[in-house]
Amino acid sequence: MRRSGTIARQVLWVRAGRPDGGLRGGVDRPLIERRFPQRRYPRYDAEVEAIVPVSPAVAPAPPVDEAVAISTPLLPGARTPARRMKFVLVNGCTLASLTLGMLAIFLAMQGEVRPAALCLIACVAFDGLDGALARRLGVASPFGAQMDSLADMCSFGLAAPVVVYASLAGSVPPAAAAVACALVASCAAIRLARFNVSPKDSRFFCGVPTTMAAAMLALTVAIGLPVSGLVLLGGVALLAFAMVSSFPYAKLARLVKLPPWVWLAPLVGALVDIRLTFALVVVGYLLSGPVLWLRQRRTV
Repeated sequence: MRRSGTIARQVLWVRAGRPDGGLRGGVDRPLIERRFPQRRYPRYDAEVEAIVPVSPAVAPAPPVDEAVAISTPLLPGARTPARRMKFVLVNGCTLASLTLGMLAIFLAMQGEVRPAALCLIACVAFDGLDGALARRLGVASPFGAQMDSLADMCSFGLAAPVVVYASLAGSVPPAAAAVACALVASCAAIRLARFNVSPKDSRFFCGVPTTMAAAMLALTVAIGLPVSGLVLLGGVALLAFAMVSSFPYAKLARLVKLPPWVWLAPLVGALVDIRLTFALVVVGYLLSGPVLWLRQRRTV
């Protein structure tokens, strides 16, 4: 108790016993020695330093090494007029996809469901075009990748559910249609965010990509599948969960390498019955993910 009281008195003399009433950041050793000439506590110096109060009026010292913000250029590399024009062309395709998505929403609000679905199909075409042009012209950039992701969320994560909701009006309860479409929007956001932060695989997608899901929904509305509204509602919910699943789905580059007869079968089927052929292709593509997943687990 005596030792702690002595330390407390020393601290109080440092902070409140100065004639000028000033504050200092450390211990005033000469003042303590003049006040207590006969007492020495060298081993308690560390304790005194530890309990010295800090005045809230004293601003904290800035860090010595502060990181300097460096702006990232929108177009890495040489900024020649030719490369800038290519950069504008590629991002113009992205903006065209975004604009068509907004147009699809406006048409769906007015009851023009099929024209809205055709706008979504055009969105899919522009979305594939901007990435191909960026790689072909050598103007791929982090800015373009982020802009493409935002445009995909607007066109495929928002416009596609709105068009589907308008197409389901009158055939299913509005609350059920709203829940299914909100599920599509939520899963599309999760799918895009996961794609941005996950390592890229040149062979497979992890889950159904949002572009493919939007194309399936748009074609379903455009051709008018002759099924009940409840079946369509279940298909929409199933497609939403497929987007956030961990099943591997083949990319277009691998699908192109399939044997010619695989592509010939749906072409012939489309001439016979395009609706039935489309339904079989969609079901086959959705089932390919679980089949590949099971095959990979057996080979491991």
